[in-house]
Amino acid sequence: MQRLPGAKPQRALQRAVSRGAAALPDPLPRQPAATRDPAPRDELHDRSADRSDVPVALRIAASWSWRLALVILISGVLVYLLSRISLLVIPLMIAGLVAALLMPLKNALRRRRVPNGAAVAITLVGFFGLITGALLLVGRQLALGIRSLGGEAQDGVQQVLAWLSQGPLQLTTSQIDQYLTDIGNAVQNNSASILSGALSFGTTAGHVAAGTLLTVFALIFFLLDGGRIWHFLVGLTPRRARAAVDGAGRRGWMSMASYVRVQMVVAGVDAVGIGVGAAVIGVPLALPLGVLVFLGSFIPIVGALATGCVAVLLALVANGWVNALVMLAIVLLVQQVEGHILQPLIMGPAVALHPLAVVLAVAGGTLLAGIPGALFSVPLLAVLNTSVRYIAQRAWEYDPVVAREGWPGGAVISGPAEERGAPAPASTPGPPAAAAAPALQRETSQ
Repeated sequence: MQRLPGAKPQRALQRAVSRGAAALPDPLPRQPAATRDPAPRDELHDRSADRSDVPVALRIAASWSWRLALVILISGVLVYLLSRISLLVIPLMIAGLVAALLMPLKNALRRRRVPNGAAVAITLVGFFGLITGALLLVGRQLALGIRSLGGEAQDGVQQVLAWLSQGPLQLTTSQIDQYLTDIGNAVQNNSASILSGALSFGTTAGHVAAGTLLTVFALIFFLLDGGRIWHFLVGLTPRRARAAVDGAGRRGWMSMASYVRVQMVVAGVDAVGIGVGAAVIGVPLALPLGVLVFLGSFIPIVGALATGCVAVLLALVANGWVNALVMLAIVLLVQQVEGHILQPLIMGPAVALHPLAVVLAVAGGTLLAGIPGALFSVPLLAVLNTSVRYIAQRAWEYDPVVAREGWPGGAVISGPAEERGAPAPASTPGPPAAAAAPALQRETSQ
């Protein structure tokens, strides 16, 4: 039998190791079973007994409760802190919405080789020129309409006085005069409150002017240098999270832009429907009413209904009950078209939100922050929904936009294929990413 080379050294090494191990003393001498400390086993038994005393459902409910309480507490503190700097937050949010609306026009000018500064200037001049022209037209219509409504308002007051004296109340002329005198005295006695209200209105007007200037400046820089601003903000996050933050932010921006564009369409349909209906049945100030409905429709579902009530009241004052009922029917018809056609077919696919979620978001935003909360609640919810879904799907691992930025942990674009002249793959997704890529393409196309 042929011996393998090196067998003797290996056997000698094994015998030496075994003799050395036998010579070494035991570092921890074994204790008799009776002298061992039974405390650890009893402690484990007590812990398991304590857990068995608490039902599993209660332990799970307690775990969820403190986590939800922590989320609600942090959200409340964040809302409170943001409300203290609303003069900064609201203009920036308005500038973000307008920038999302105007960015496609600016990008179209850039594709036609227009310089960046010139493209921003052309976009802003056209936008502000359109707004100024609309305000001038509406102001002229308001001036003409108020003059015609002056006599009708006086006739309405006379009818109210006649109803007070000849109607079921049977008030005499002296009683009516006494009530008017009491109202005048109440105004004089509360002149200090009225003056403070006027001063607070002046302060609010100053805040509005400052907020408008801040909105214009923020809009200019969002359009002019928005990419660099976003790149700087992403760079402030931890290195491993930059790819996810960049992709989620870009996808949220796309969702907000889709919301603004679709809401413009919905607001235009509401304004045309109510304005044309008011003009057809002879309600005065039809054009200003249409503009008011257009602005109010940016608060989804609720805004058009509230501004439509103004049209109904105006029809009641100007033309009587029958005309007001017809105007009410027109407003309700337009609302049905918005709720059953525009919201499910246009708004739903654009922001991926159920109409019930939209209504609850508007109601919650109104309770928390008034009109600004009602205006920004739906776009914020759309951005949050899109960003969370993007992160949950780990979509930054196969997002070509994130890959071009070169963030750590993002998608990787193959370089040699481009050098050979062949079309390079957009990213290198694994099996789960490849399955989710068609859904990502559909979301991007929307």
